Amino acid sequence: MKESQFKWQINEVQEESQVLVAELETLKMSPKLAPLLWNRNIKDSDKLAHFFKPQLTDLHDPFLLFDMEKVVTRIQEAVEKGERILVYGDYDADGITSTTVMKEAIELIGGDVVFYLPNRFKDGYGPNRAVYQRMIEEEGIQLIVTVDNGISGHDAIEYAMEKGVDVIVTDHHELPENLPSAFGIIHPRHPKGEYPFGDLAGVGVAFKVATALLGEVPTESLDLVAIGTIADLVSLTDENRVLVKIGLEIMKQTERIGLQMLGEVAEFDLSEVTEETIGFSIGPRLNAIGRLGDANPGVTLLSTFDDEEANNIATHIQETNKERQRIVKEITAEAIAMSETYKDEPVLFLLSENWHEGVLGIVASQVVSKVGKPVIVLRHDKETNILKGSGRSIQSVDLFKVLSSTKEMLTSFGGHHMAAGLSFDFEKLDAVKEQVEAYFKENNLTEAEKDSLVIDGELLISEITVEFIETLKMLAPFGTDNPSPYFMIKDNKIEQLKQIGASNNHLKYQAVNGEVKLDCIAFNYGEEMSEFSQGESIQQVGQLSINEWNGFRKPQFMLTDYQVSGFQIFDIRGKKGFEVKPVTENIAYFVFNDEHESMVKSKNPEDIFYASQVTQNDMSRLNGYTEIVIVDCPYDLEKAKEIFSSLTVERLYFRVQVSTEHYMTGLPSREQFGKLFKLIATQPSIDVRYKLNDMASYLKIEKKLLIFMINVFFDLGFVTIENGLMAKVDQPTTKPLQESKIYQEYEQKIEMEKLFLYSNINEIKEWILQQEEVK
Repeated sequence: MKESQFKWQINEVQEESQVLVAELETLKMSPKLAPLLWNRNIKDSDKLAHFFKPQLTDLHDPFLLFDMEKVVTRIQEAVEKGERILVYGDYDADGITSTTVMKEAIELIGGDVVFYLPNRFKDGYGPNRAVYQRMIEEEGIQLIVTVDNGISGHDAIEYAMEKGVDVIVTDHHELPENLPSAFGIIHPRHPKGEYPFGDLAGVGVAFKVATALLGEVPTESLDLVAIGTIADLVSLTDENRVLVKIGLEIMKQTERIGLQMLGEVAEFDLSEVTEETIGFSIGPRLNAIGRLGDANPGVTLLSTFDDEEANNIATHIQETNKERQRIVKEITAEAIAMSETYKDEPVLFLLSENWHEGVLGIVASQVVSKVGKPVIVLRHDKETNILKGSGRSIQSVDLFKVLSSTKEMLTSFGGHHMAAGLSFDFEKLDAVKEQVEAYFKENNLTEAEKDSLVIDGELLISEITVEFIETLKMLAPFGTDNPSPYFMIKDNKIEQLKQIGASNNHLKYQAVNGEVKLDCIAFNYGEEMSEFSQGESIQQVGQLSINEWNGFRKPQFMLTDYQVSGFQIFDIRGKKGFEVKPVTENIAYFVFNDEHESMVKSKNPEDIFYASQVTQNDMSRLNGYTEIVIVDCPYDLEKAKEIFSSLTVERLYFRVQVSTEHYMTGLPSREQFGKLFKLIATQPSIDVRYKLNDMASYLKIEKKLLIFMINVFFDLGFVTIENGLMAKVDQPTTKPLQESKIYQEYEQKIEMEKLFLYSNINEIKEWILQQEEVK
């Protein structure tokens, strides 16, 4: 049995969803979408219309945002007076696009505007007093407009306001208890506001200000709004769906040469752009420059009209992203290896002085997906002795609350349920860990629950067609709160299973049911290949895509999670060492032949069981283990039947080591026995202590086989052996070779090796299941 990584929640098909069928038919859409829409809270004709055909008229009035009129008036006054305006952004994709949208809007009304994105290493996140001071004193800034930041920037904002420079905050992050003393604050969840949608990204908030400032919707900015909204993983519902769906269409025809150049160097086609293009190609590249250095070129790229400048910046971004990928890969490998040392801790604190600070959040996410518990990845600055980094969590553990219990020991800290950033003195590491452990105990979080995975339904693989997948695409754009549907498939054979990728870290295979075959891909499951060889007992959950190659279009299943029910047997025969990859630490080792004791000498003695000594009590204890390794080959058929019929464990690893291979050597032929008998008959006696090598050479029989033959003759009474001298017995009783107990035991060893050492692993599984049936 192999448990799933996630806790599966399968949506039931609600009968009420059938009320949508008529509406879908009117829209000339498949009725198969009805239950999926119902479970996404699309339950009437108005919501259907807004969902499938969003219009700019669906956007909310920007003046519903608190302080909007005041803010617009102040920006207009600044433009009229010729004041120098600073747009102060953030160093991620949302911040880059927010800055560009706000800058372009102010430019359109004739404003004198400059922009600045802080450097995460020198300036940190959000308003920076030193930067504000420099901009005011050296650049003559008279008005500051923040985008995608500022809601917690008390000190810097207070400084600017005291210097007579108004600060307008536009932000979407979590609201602090006390808001900064800014001239105006535009936030979709402002405590004094009543804006109908609170999940705008930073770029969405900037876009609302731009709309109010221009007196119309700046449709030419919607491509940037789509990028920032998707990259920041905010809810793709309500107003965000309108912005992204229309923005993607505009991006397909964008005149922004920077985006066009980025598409060329990164090899993606803007004319076919989707939310996946942004999520996997555009967003990560814009984020990369801020992670490794200066994000300001990102704004220039998105707003320039110079082909050469655009090409140079796009090339720089592409190279920076490649470097980011290399760094992430190296650090992630180190962090995952390091996590083994701390795997018993409720939250893993992983740190190194050599790790790049800019990518630690990505690394933490990847380690969490591997270990299934909260992870905090930190860089140790030896000069300051400060630990600084990022944490990522799982659904069942609120990382913000966990770390809040340690905030008195932290130098800086911020975040939310699933993610956090923090820094603190290295000397306080043990104290922070102790407090985290105490929090887990006090709140009964010692056993974290699995994250949930909502499954939209179960499908037969015959139902998964190109046409069906095209129908599902009507639900796009997919993202937070509107995920691409997950489906379960089961009761299928697995065929053509193989590892793919440069490091064999992915799997490719087919799910087969009768004549129907479905291509499947399992990314990052390469190490679990053996789990997929269990036939029809595997249940798989994943998403659907269309694989287009050489003019052909085929449906494809992209695995997200799986589980295997019932008994599993894993083939590790003939491999170096044990090479067991257990799913638990509750693993035992079963030895059938005492002579193979040395094979398990490095294991815990309490976890080793010997067939020659096993009692009923031992068998009860053995069945308390989750996994068992069969160390060597059983040679006693009845003992093997007794053991395997009594085992109730569901994961068996077959190592089946042997010291001498009987099956490959085989039984001697009658001719070989005859040659040995004739040789013995011609000699009065043979000293077998010293002449065995000569005999083996003369008879051309392997020495081990020759010894066996001599023992058979002795067992049958054909020869005598005294003091090492072997002699023929005169007129022995004629007996067939098969009467020899030694011959019979050898013959049985051949049969047992044939079954356990050379049979297909599924044949062994079938034999074991047969023993359980007859017990």
